Amino acid sequence: MREIKIGLLGFGTIGTGVVKVLQDNAQLLQDRLGAKLTLARIADLDIQTPRAVTVAPELLTTDADAILSDPAIDLVIELIGGYEPARSFVLKAIANGKHVVTANKALLALHGAEIFAAAEAKGVDVYFEAAVGGGIPIISAIRENLCANRFTSLFGILNGTCNYILSRMTNDGDDYGAVLKDAQELGYAEADPTFDVEGIDTAHKLAILISLCFGTRVRFKDIHTEGISNISALDIHFASQFGYRIKLLAIGKNENGQIEARVHPTMIPDNYPLADVHGAFNAVRLVGDFLGPAMLYGRGAGMDATASAVMGDVMAISRDMLCGVAGRTPALGYVPEAIKDLAIKPMDDIVSQYYLRFAADDKPGVLSQVSGILGKYEISITSMIQPERQIGGGVPIVMMTHDAKEANVRKALAEIDALAVIKEQSRFIRIENELG
Repeated sequence: MREIKIGLLGFGTIGTGVVKVLQDNAQLLQDRLGAKLTLARIADLDIQTPRAVTVAPELLTTDADAILSDPAIDLVIELIGGYEPARSFVLKAIANGKHVVTANKALLALHGAEIFAAAEAKGVDVYFEAAVGGGIPIISAIRENLCANRFTSLFGILNGTCNYILSRMTNDGDDYGAVLKDAQELGYAEADPTFDVEGIDTAHKLAILISLCFGTRVRFKDIHTEGISNISALDIHFASQFGYRIKLLAIGKNENGQIEARVHPTMIPDNYPLADVHGAFNAVRLVGDFLGPAMLYGRGAGMDATASAVMGDVMAISRDMLCGVAGRTPALGYVPEAIKDLAIKPMDDIVSQYYLRFAADDKPGVLSQVSGILGKYEISITSMIQPERQIGGGVPIVMMTHDAKEANVRKALAEIDALAVIKEQSRFIRIENELG
């Protein structure tokens, strides 16, 4: 029976999960593949700390080159994360003729084009299912099963930390700071949560999904990115009164060859399936011209779910190896010469509905001043709530708008905030009523 040898870079949480799958399901994998998968070497800077799995000591090394330069190793799994040395390790593995499986969304969002070009030139594959959505098979679905579709939009809840925080704030009514502290204590959030809560992690994943869906290159820095740290329990309370829930949403749209690429807190109707994605779960909603709408849902992070996705890629590459082929499916689902440089729509040109919240003096004429400025910038109101209780030095005025241009909303809010009757900076949240 043929043997396929694997080298693992990174023996942290996900690496431990991969070893667990290889050990616990060895016979299942062999029965499905018709070949034996052998873990030949594991490289990590820390090979002393006990893991939840037991491996032979001779498999462990602190020298990544012991894997990258070993001609007996067929496939390298990169799970160290970050930009460097991950980029250098992946490129060296490719240069040495090894296939690569990675879960590193940050690496691919910034250096994917370089890595995919190197792999194509060398005739090896780079698979990355675990980079987006944890255990959800969204990459393979777009690249293979749904490849006959021209996608018009994608909407994703792609960060379990943010979704856990917003779910807790919605269900329990707690403030952001208190829930974040709980999330850190439970292990859902890092000690420094910036990467997650400011939307950076989600934007990395959106960059990959946009390339797959629309056949274009999108630079991470061109994705408008906002996080959830400014969302208050008050905003969540008012959203629920209007029949909405707030989610950190990754949004990609292709409108006549112009791409919308944005990550920000978004209000969606509470009867939409995406609104029912709670806790650390992820979901992606796609709209294709023949498929119509479809949503994939599942665990977006964690040792087991992510290891499942990694091993799915290992199995896919191994099956191709057994058939003597590589490059059967292009990395981004398009042959490289067909990938286009499409324009990214500036945020100022985005048209959306908006939730607006002001804190104002409780006196006659305030509402007319605010409404007058909104009307000046062609922003019309669909509904309004004006509680009598005072909050933070002013009485809240909460409005929902019809479609308005982002640039006009920002100009209007700047002018409103300059009024003497306004007691704190105005807040706005974009609304998506038509997910596709």
